[in-house]
Amino acid sequence: MWMGMIEFDLLLGDVHSLKGKRSVIRPILAEVRRKYEVSAAETGQLDLHRRAELGIGLVAADAAHLTEVLDAVERLVAARPEVELLSARRRVFHSEDW
Repeated sequence: MWMGMIEFDLLLGDVHSLKGKRSVIRPILAEVRRKYEVSAAETGQLDLHRRAELGIGLVAADAAHLTEVLDAVERLVAARPEVELLSARRRVFHSEDW
């Protein structure tokens, strides 16, 4: 069993409130969940209206599938015009690593 996660540090465009931030972040999280069947949440920078940290996680039977999904999620988030991807940090674990 393989487990993987990716964290995104995002700079939001023309956002002036936390309500505006939610209107940008929620559709991104919903699309990622729907398209790739992963767990996704806003995990940091909760009190800043122009920054967001998103965490995406999944479990897969093999490393190749895990890498393929994480790559696709990263491309999707990076392609969103309303956010600028500042960084993406990825971790992959095998169940035998514990």
